Amino acid sequence: MAAYYKELNMLANQVKLIRIKEVQAVSGLKRSTIYAYIKKRIFPSQIKLGKRCVAWVECEILEVNQARIAEKSEQEIQELIAQLKNRRQQIGFQ
Repeated sequence: MAAYYKELNMLANQVKLIRIKEVQAVSGLKRSTIYAYIKKRIFPSQIKLGKRCVAWVECEILEVNQARIAEKSEQEIQELIAQLKNRRQQIGFQ
């Protein structure tokens, strides 16, 4: 159990937040597609940084990219998104 919390702590310390332009560059998706995929729960949701400022967790975008490269189904990607959301809650993001 201690190893689990150590891993969570490492994740929290290594998180890089990226803005929409970089999300587009990393994912290859356009802004409207990103928001459509978030609505369908097949893309990680953004984190609110301020009143009119949001960012995404870079490693989450990369994990979804890897799932797409591995030709995972939409259902499998939705499950991955749920796991990522759960991980965020465990390390104190949201």
